[in-house]
Amino acid sequence: MKKSYSWLSILFLLFAASPSSAQVNADYGVFGGVSYYVGDINSSLPFYSPLPAAGIIYRYNLHPRHSFKGSLTYGGIRGDDLDFSNEYQQARGHSFSGSVFEWAVQFEFNFLPYNTGGRWGDYTPYIAAGAGITFVNSTELTYVPVIPLSVGFKYNIRKNMGLEVEYGFRKTFYDNFDGLIDNIDPDHSSWAHNNDWYVFSGVTFTWKMFNRLTSCPAYGDFEDKRGRR
Repeated sequence: MKKSYSWLSILFLLFAASPSSAQVNADYGVFGGVSYYVGDINSSLPFYSPLPAAGIIYRYNLHPRHSFKGSLTYGGIRGDDLDFSNEYQQARGHSFSGSVFEWAVQFEFNFLPYNTGGRWGDYTPYIAAGAGITFVNSTELTYVPVIPLSVGFKYNIRKNMGLEVEYGFRKTFYDNFDGLIDNIDPDHSSWAHNNDWYVFSGVTFTWKMFNRLTSCPAYGDFEDKRGRR
């Protein structure tokens, strides 16, 4: 776990040292929340057995509605059949615990024009999708491709600072987070059981060191429209 946080620190410093031409439209952020697993033990229960999760983000804003976000996120996962009352799982009695360390890139779409350097109180719901790689340390140590899908809400708490609340679920191409491969109760099947999934959910604090978007004519048009709501 200490090694994972060391990598987070190194990569964050690399982001901060990126050329100023990229920084002017960039947001930086820190994420804190929880992670949990969905698979052969937990087929559908939201926020089952959550564990702490943390990460960092770097966002490049193309437009008040469009941006690319890179993230590094670490979280724990676990599951225990004895947490569930059905007879199949009580008899199987399997359990596991582990962690995931994810690198991902997502394209974000804001439903309203939004910029961290905008006015206090500006907000927008958003969705995001992309691709990534997760290093899994549970029943075995391996890495797997993932498709990160997220929904969330952004809010400016002051100029150049914002808060985001996000729920991000990860489709994986791997069925051995829990040491069980398609070993499920036939009476409690789920749309997600073919491969294991995991979820990151929490709050991100973001800030902007520079801001070029506010001088962009397209952004000014959006600001005028928001001011007339």
